Amino acid sequence: MEQEIRRGSELAQVAHPDLHRLYAYWRAAHRDGRLPGRRDIDPIELRFILGDLILLEVLHDPLRFRYRLVGSNLTRSLGREMTGRMLDEHPEPTFRRLAAEVYAEVATTAAPLSTRRDAVIDDRLRRYETMVLPLAADGATVDMILVGMRFER
Repeated sequence: MEQEIRRGSELAQVAHPDLHRLYAYWRAAHRDGRLPGRRDIDPIELRFILGDLILLEVLHDPLRFRYRLVGSNLTRSLGREMTGRMLDEHPEPTFRRLAAEVYAEVATTAAPLSTRRDAVIDDRLRRYETMVLPLAADGATVDMILVGMRFER
C-alpha cells in the first residue's frame, strides 16, 4: 500500500482542483494568523465537496479521533457508515493505522497535510487524495480536523 504525504509548499502537488479549493477556503478562514475553528467553516460554502468531507473530533489524553461527519459519497464509496464512531473502530487495520498517523501529525503540529494513497476497496485497487486541515476553537489547539477526500477515476 503506497502512502505519499505532502507538507507545506508541497501541497501545490495536489492533483484534484476541489482539494485546492478546500485548502484555499481553509486558508481564507484564518484570522490574525490563528487557525480557523469549526464555527468558521460554513457547509453551504463547501457544497462543491460536501459529500466528500470528513469532520473529526480530536480527543486528547490519550490522542484519539471520533468521526463527527462522513460525507455521503465517502460512505457509499467505502461501504460503511462511520459517523459517530471512533477511528479505533474502523474495520480495516491498515487504513486505521495510516489514518491515525496522519491525523496525529495534523493534531500535534497544527499544520495541514495532503496524502495520496492506494487502497484495496471492494476488492479493487483504488487511488485517492486527501487534504487534511486542522481546526481550533481557540485558534491554536487542534480540536477538530477537516478532511477532503477525492477518489481518482
